[in-house]
Amino acid sequence: MVGDYLVTTSIAEAIAFLASRQGQARIIAGGTDLLIDLQEGKKETSCLVDISSIQDLKNILYEENYIKIGAGVTHNEVARSPIIQQQATLLAEAAAIVGSPQIRNTGTIVGNIVNAQPAADTAVALAALDAEVEVIDSKGRQYLRVTDCYAGRGISRIDSTRQLVVAVRFVPLKTGQGSAFIRFAMRKSLALPIMNVAAIVAMEQGRITRARVVVAPAGPAPFRVERAEKLLCDQFPSKENLRQAARVAAEEAPFRDSPLRGSREYRRALAEVLVEEALAKAVQRAKESAGHGGY
Repeated sequence: MVGDYLVTTSIAEAIAFLASRQGQARIIAGGTDLLIDLQEGKKETSCLVDISSIQDLKNILYEENYIKIGAGVTHNEVARSPIIQQQATLLAEAAAIVGSPQIRNTGTIVGNIVNAQPAADTAVALAALDAEVEVIDSKGRQYLRVTDCYAGRGISRIDSTRQLVVAVRFVPLKTGQGSAFIRFAMRKSLALPIMNVAAIVAMEQGRITRARVVVAPAGPAPFRVERAEKLLCDQFPSKENLRQAARVAAEEAPFRDSPLRGSREYRRALAEVLVEEALAKAVQRAKESAGHGGY
């Protein structure tokens, strides 16, 4: 049962609060998942440490070679950011379709990662971007790849009773690179995705030089289909080549039967269609960016 609710105004203060409570406090930002988990008894804490008033966590900015998104940035802020729209289009697309308008106005993309659901929309896009989170605790600072944050289905390696994720960062897409995110669900909002697909391609002289394809849910974390990526490298983006890569992706991903999302065979067939569509969109955007700077 929550007894104390502490509002912090700095990162140092938040870390000090966590350390003083010795595992009996937990970080809250948007709280769209955490509050439900507390109500249902899936998680427990006697104290919530609210970081939503820390101004340093509310920015989207360039830092060195990265785009950095603070832990207090909401899905709507990501979806509407010109920086994200231009240099990480798939992330803007993913953030724009999370949950409902109320959830997008409150929930954060860092919270999406910490909650550790493998099909979380923005986490899938961030996995394709090879993003990493910046984690601080009383011992110091470390960086973890988004895909390394999953200890199991719905289980995070990040201990929110002792650690604070202050940001997520990734290398922005450049000229000649394109990306796409596709979500398939029974209805447009407030429904679990049956499948999410994220794709990024880089092109030079009409050929694909690099590809990244992520599907979910397929295992405990967003799943990168490396065989399909390798198949595309140094190939022209013909319909047949994209279709063949999509077939390989559907075979490679470890889908399982699910009462909520359909049979393994159904999801494989669906993945083949969605991966091909995502790759085709990413290729088109890569061509457009090489022509006039869009992403």
